[in-house]
Amino acid sequence: MRRSVVVAFVALALVAAACGDDDTGSTSASEATELNALVWCDHTDPALLAPFEEANNVTVNVKDYDGTGVALGILEQSQPGEWDVFVVDSVDVPRVVEAGLMAELDPADYPWDQFFADVDLPGTHYQNGNLYAVPEKFGYNTIAFNNENVPIEAMRDVESLWDPAYAGRIAVYDYYIPVMEQVAISLGIEPAAITAADLPAIEQRLMDLKPHVSLIGDVVTVQTALATGEVDIIVGGGEFVTGVLTAENPAFDWVLPEQGGIRWQQAIGVMADSNRKELATKFVQYIVSPEGQARLATSSCYWAMPANSQATLTADEKAVLRWDEQPGFVANSDPYFIPDADLDAAMLDVWTRFLQG
Repeated sequence: MRRSVVVAFVALALVAAACGDDDTGSTSASEATELNALVWCDHTDPALLAPFEEANNVTVNVKDYDGTGVALGILEQSQPGEWDVFVVDSVDVPRVVEAGLMAELDPADYPWDQFFADVDLPGTHYQNGNLYAVPEKFGYNTIAFNNENVPIEAMRDVESLWDPAYAGRIAVYDYYIPVMEQVAISLGIEPAAITAADLPAIEQRLMDLKPHVSLIGDVVTVQTALATGEVDIIVGGGEFVTGVLTAENPAFDWVLPEQGGIRWQQAIGVMADSNRKELATKFVQYIVSPEGQARLATSSCYWAMPANSQATLTADEKAVLRWDEQPGFVANSDPYFIPDADLDAAMLDVWTRFLQG
């Protein structure tokens, strides 16, 4: 679910340069009847979109994608001005800005005083002193579990994953970067400090875990395994896996280990070549408003923490998201570290051996 850029930016930059930042022919918010947004699946929920559409008498057309590289491929094949809003991983904002895809935003348009501390990751949303994207949602690739079968006290200690008591009861989310970074944390290695020299120790730690693992799969696969009782623990899971399941079974839970974990974060911005920038800006403002944040946080696709601390969530919804523990979780988690090409290839080699081992 949390992905990095894998598509070259040269062609996109050429398209952006050809389009420029000329607003000629742009449509005012009052004149626009449609808005096109390239998003994660949590933004496709009608419960999120309907209030904005009704308030502005417009239709929001959304297309969801499952990786930044996929989104860039869609943009490369689209007509200039076809897309107005872009939701992207915060760590990928610098790259899409470099490609000329994002419009500069006015910081005064957004409620920065309401955002949780530390969600404005340094070197991401602001580039060269200018704002290009706004934080909107964040969560964790950590440990999800069934708290009727596994005590939360055990899951607060990442070392419990290697306890023989849980052999055969563990699923692993098949995304190498956050899982390997979580394993690195268990070894006392900060994710951003991982080097090729650390990979043998990380690989050994993964191989020591493998006998306890009954399946490795995508989000739906591991989520289904937890829901059906096939497994009790998901390594790499989090609120995005369990949030939509708790209404059916409150025992589905998640936690950040005391040793720390990995935090992912989404951002939203306006496309540089949009002809509906005024309406697009209004949409971004709605998404980061307390009402929009509550609906986004509890989207039918997946739940996660809103960036806005004033999100109008119920007490039960906050409990599912472990709202009261967030200051400690944020302080004790590391944002995604995106390795360079050489390290990425070496990490993927390790992961391939783990899958095949």
